[in-house]
Amino acid sequence: MKNILITGATSGIGEATARKLAEEGNNLILCGRNSNKLDDLANEFAYLSKIKTLSFDVRNRADVYENINSALNSFQKIDVLINNAGNAHGLESIYEGNEEDWDKMMDINVKGLLNVSKAVIPSMVKNQAGHIINVGSLAGYEVYANGTAYCASKYAVKAINEGLRKELNGFNIKVSSINPGLVETNFSNVRFKGDTEKAKAVYKGYTPLKPQDIANTISFMINQPEHVNLAEVMILPTAQASSTQVKKEL
Repeated sequence: MKNILITGATSGIGEATARKLAEEGNNLILCGRNSNKLDDLANEFAYLSKIKTLSFDVRNRADVYENINSALNSFQKIDVLINNAGNAHGLESIYEGNEEDWDKMMDINVKGLLNVSKAVIPSMVKNQAGHIINVGSLAGYEVYANGTAYCASKYAVKAINEGLRKELNGFNIKVSSINPGLVETNFSNVRFKGDTEKAKAVYKGYTPLKPQDIANTISFMINQPEHVNLAEVMILPTAQASSTQVKKEL
């Protein structure tokens, strides 16, 4: 049984991961902006494990530190940090792009991950133990047209992951990343700003990954022996060969 903190726990990959890890009997610290959904999850998982919910925005550094300190006071230590909170906004070229979309992606995907990591890592260093899993993306390895800003944010996640692994090597802390391809979540609906038809079209003609697939893989990463660190995991649907090549049955 581990104490596991998950950001972006109220939907998609985060919610599926919370459900999987709760079923395994872990204690969970569930973080997100939707306080009502956090309450629902806490009630759902209450009989499975010890649950604490924290409602904050990863972009707000003061709130991040305050909330995570309260979690450390309740749980004494965090064994696993899953940096899952992230988003994609827009699908345009840089010269046609919306600057507010860039800010949202950089502030959440990059700065938010740094904020949460900075709040959690000192306790792991003190305990000389811990595991950080950063949810990256295939987009952090392969840039595609009109997704340049989003890809840049996920390339940054890859750089942070590699840097943390080197910086924390002397403290017995594992640092890993899981990098999905096409996963059917609310991701495309957010990217296309509520255009459900565009969002649905992304997943037509093939079988995409499901959030449960990512959750199962994260569980596998966490449950490896102490001497094993799955440093980088790329996970794609069978139909996907690259960011832009997907075999679709039309």
